[in-house]
Amino acid sequence: MVERLNLSGFRLQGNVTLISELKGLKWLDLSNNNFKGSIPQAFGNLSELQFLDLSFNMFRNSIPGELGKLKNLRALNLSNNLLTGSIPDELEGMENLLYFQIFTNKLSGFIPMWIGNLTNLRVFAAYENEFSGDIPVNLGLHSELLLLNLHSNQLEGTIPESIFAMEKLEFLVLTNNKLTGTIPDSIVNCKGLSSIRIGNNKLIGDIPKGIGNISSLTYFEADNNTLSGEIVSGFAKCSNLTLLNLASNGFSGTIPPEFGELNNLQELIVPGNNLYGEIPTSVLRCKNLNKLDLSNNKFNGTIPGDICNTTKLQFLLLGQNSLKGDIPREIGNCVKLLELQMGSNYLTGSIPSEIGHMKNLQISLNLSHNHLHGQLPKDLGKLDKLVSLDVSNNQLSGNIPLELKGMLSLIEVNFSSNQFTGPIPAFAPFEKSLNSSFLGNKGLCGEPLSSDCGYDFEHNGNHHRVSYRLILAVVGSGLAIFTAVTVVVLLYMMREKQEKTTMEDGNTTDETCSKPVIIAGNVFDENLKQAIDFDAVVKAVRKDTNKISTGTFSDVYRADMPSGMILYVKSLKSMDKTIVHHQSKMIRELEKLSKLCHDNLTRPIGFAIYEDVVLLLHQYYPNGTLAQFLHEFSQKPVYEPDWPTRLSIAIGVAEGLVFLHHVAIIHLDVSSGNVFLDSKFTPLVAEVEISRLLDPSRGTASISAVAGSFGYIPPEYAYTMQVTAPGNVYSYGVVLLEILTTRLPVDEAFGEGVDLVRWVHGASARGETPEQILDARLSTISFAWRKEMLATLKVALMCTDTIPAKRPRMKKVIEMLQEVTQS
Repeated sequence: MVERLNLSGFRLQGNVTLISELKGLKWLDLSNNNFKGSIPQAFGNLSELQFLDLSFNMFRNSIPGELGKLKNLRALNLSNNLLTGSIPDELEGMENLLYFQIFTNKLSGFIPMWIGNLTNLRVFAAYENEFSGDIPVNLGLHSELLLLNLHSNQLEGTIPESIFAMEKLEFLVLTNNKLTGTIPDSIVNCKGLSSIRIGNNKLIGDIPKGIGNISSLTYFEADNNTLSGEIVSGFAKCSNLTLLNLASNGFSGTIPPEFGELNNLQELIVPGNNLYGEIPTSVLRCKNLNKLDLSNNKFNGTIPGDICNTTKLQFLLLGQNSLKGDIPREIGNCVKLLELQMGSNYLTGSIPSEIGHMKNLQISLNLSHNHLHGQLPKDLGKLDKLVSLDVSNNQLSGNIPLELKGMLSLIEVNFSSNQFTGPIPAFAPFEKSLNSSFLGNKGLCGEPLSSDCGYDFEHNGNHHRVSYRLILAVVGSGLAIFTAVTVVVLLYMMREKQEKTTMEDGNTTDETCSKPVIIAGNVFDENLKQAIDFDAVVKAVRKDTNKISTGTFSDVYRADMPSGMILYVKSLKSMDKTIVHHQSKMIRELEKLSKLCHDNLTRPIGFAIYEDVVLLLHQYYPNGTLAQFLHEFSQKPVYEPDWPTRLSIAIGVAEGLVFLHHVAIIHLDVSSGNVFLDSKFTPLVAEVEISRLLDPSRGTASISAVAGSFGYIPPEYAYTMQVTAPGNVYSYGVVLLEILTTRLPVDEAFGEGVDLVRWVHGASARGETPEQILDARLSTISFAWRKEMLATLKVALMCTDTIPAKRPRMKKVIEMLQEVTQS
């Protein structure tokens, strides 16, 4: 009697053959489990079956031919298994098949001709296998094929005209094969075609002239082929075109000026061709242009002054061309650039200081192999996010400015083959570089070069020799100061010890019974003053049994008041005594924070100080922290999956962070453990006051701990040691990944040195799809939930980008998450 059986995502294993006894089954979903062995031949006896999904398991061996007896089957998904062998001809009997998905296996042999005879076929996805031979010449000839994805196989021959015969195709992905011949002209008849991806093949010839007829075209990738001719101006008619990638072909001529009409164009990628002419100023009018890659061509002329007319440009790659003239000072207007490549041209003049205005420049600044002269501008030192700097093989002269030590993120440098003089500044990125990075400058000395600068140093343009007497005097003064400080410290320690001994001698009561002296305390809400007892607060935090959680900057305790009220009490760690001594300043900050009005932020309701311990008082939240909700409560037998609640929590946390950033507060420790949930599961970001009382960058507290919790710390913190808004976005992205995967941010199961972010970003390298990353208990409940989770995963991946400037702002994050719910 059972017609529908959905066991997706329960991590099941064992023998599934017994299911074949359910003769009335119409729907069987065993996806996202741990089933092994062969697919049961007995499944072929389920004559009523219309939907069969065995994807994301570990089924081995060949596809059983018995499945061909399933005459009523409309959807077959065997993807992401370990299946081998060829597609059995017996499957030709599945004449009602609409969706045929067998991607990411180890299947081989030819794609059989009979697939082209399936008159109802809409989707055929067989990518990431080992299929060889030709694509069937009748594929799509008898069916209204919507999606064909055969990428990453070993297919040969030409792209058959048949797949465009019905003119219904929407997605064509044939990348990473060995296809030859030309792009069929009939492709232009598929006006609903959104994505054409045919890169990494051996295609030849021109792009069809009528490409502009494909009004829905969004992506066109044909890189790494042997295509030739001129770039078709008809692309300008594709108003939805977002990406055009023609890299590494044999295209010649100029870039059509009509491309300036492509208002939605985000990436124009044409390196490795034979294109010439001036840099197309028309393209610079594309208001959404994010990446312009013209490198390794024959472009000549000068760099236009309006190179940064487009406000969203992040990647400008002009290297290996024949550009001449000066670098325009207007280049400083490219304030959003992440990468600037101008190497291997014929540029002259000096490096404009305005480059220092591009504060977001991060990936690379390459001006090498040109004819630049003059001194390096000191303003380059303002590029504190830049990782790679290459000015080699020019005629640059003068000293390497000391101001370059402001480039805190620098890892790779190359100053070689210039005319630099003087000492190399003592700066870790310079000292750790290979000496080849400084060779070819006869006047340079110091580390990492072997040439010693001796005791000479440059001061106001004059060289002086430091005398040994002066050196001895400096060293002697240093020793004297060190000795004096040591004596003071020892005297202080002796005094402390005497006072401690005196106190211990005079203490006749049991330590556990001693009543601590409360130095100061206050409750900001008049209505709560009668309900809070400071003695009870202090007594609660002195018992480990009351401890709820331990964070980077505070321990959280539960405190039960005699009045019946329950509090969360934070005991701050690593507090500098100056904070305690400057109570008025601390109290002012806490009073300000107590007035912060936002539904997604906790705020202190009071404080207490005893001895040198600062306690912050908060309301008690019955549902604990987000970390407990994800990693403890979800493991209970009574757990009920609820994706809408998780998405609502994610949006709430984002809104709290947006408000903080709006009032110029950067959170020091964004993590799931610092998000509390009230009775309605509304999230409240905690530890806000830590960000105001402790500021590591200003030295207001002796923080020995790293700013942030392990697993949430952005990668750039390792070399900047600065807490930033993009860093908050990264930490939030980790929280988002926790919400999606129900995985801990740091888990031994990921492997040595791998955290949650690396595990997620490395999924494709492991052969896993996005669906396998998600918590299957949520994603398999409904297609709607899965769709929303996949959309949210994209946001999380953007937030956890290793490059800070690529991460969206929190305000944009909210917009994207709200779009998820609206769609």
